[in-house]
Amino acid sequence: MKARKGIWAVLAGVTGSAAMMTALIYRQVFVCPKKRPEQVKFPLGSQYQPYKEQAEELRKKIRELPYEEVSVRSQDGLKLYGKYYEQKPGAPLEILFHGYHGAAERDFCGGFWLAREAGHNVILVDERGHGKSEGRVLSFGIKEQYDCLEWTKYATERFGEDTKIVLGGISMGAAIVLLAAGLDLPNTVKGILADCGYTSPKEIVQKVSGDRGLPVKIMYPLARLGAKLFGHFDLEDGNTEEALRKCKVPVLFIHGEDDRLVPCEMSRRNYEACASEKMIFTVPEAGHTLSYMVDYEGYRETVSAFMKKIGCETDRETERSE
Repeated sequence: MKARKGIWAVLAGVTGSAAMMTALIYRQVFVCPKKRPEQVKFPLGSQYQPYKEQAEELRKKIRELPYEEVSVRSQDGLKLYGKYYEQKPGAPLEILFHGYHGAAERDFCGGFWLAREAGHNVILVDERGHGKSEGRVLSFGIKEQYDCLEWTKYATERFGEDTKIVLGGISMGAAIVLLAAGLDLPNTVKGILADCGYTSPKEIVQKVSGDRGLPVKIMYPLARLGAKLFGHFDLEDGNTEEALRKCKVPVLFIHGEDDRLVPCEMSRRNYEACASEKMIFTVPEAGHTLSYMVDYEGYRETVSAFMKKIGCETDRETERSE
């Protein structure tokens, strides 16, 4: 009898430890620390430091511009916010999605200015759990893809059926717009720009866990379990390659070849899976999210060529042709 009690005590202890570990992993991986966009710091590390001052200056200039606060309601009831920057009524609209624990002002400190140069209007999105948007939990694109769909519906209803919309994303934001590519997007969406996106939430969680020296065979199942129990989503419900096989709009894939967080090979796989018109631009020696900084001219010309291809020509190109 005592032996049985001892076994149950051990099992209870193991179960309790597993539950605590699952909850801890869930909080670490999926729960967002609530920060205002200006509080989101530039990443640390040797790859980023040469560009920190330039990036901070570009971000500062964005914050000096006037904008209109806009919002949508997610399919699960969250109020999501964004900042709308208008240059010209009726101009193409870029809706931009930032990275994990990021902020659009920081992550698009370069891409925002390319949109401005093109004469495009811009919405910088605060993804669920980030910035002013409601929620505390991110899902690596699984729920956010539907938030992206709601933003496209909002823009189409507000600006009209003739509006040309480009979806842009960086890192997790790239995965969000690529997953959305498999949904029934409005005809107003003319193209997608995905900078350093991953192939699936499952693969990126496994990859980052391994990079941090954690046992992937233990870490990933607990992360998936925590997501199901507490976040009410399954990490294996999202796969960008599968979504891209159903994609109907042109896609530009961008990636740094020295990306140590999201391997460049993931964008190559996404490119191969994409069923629609597509372009790919990779930058040697560029780390994660740094392609714009490392090869500004190449990045600029590639984005410009893509915009021309999808009928969202830049003012600069128009002037040259004249």
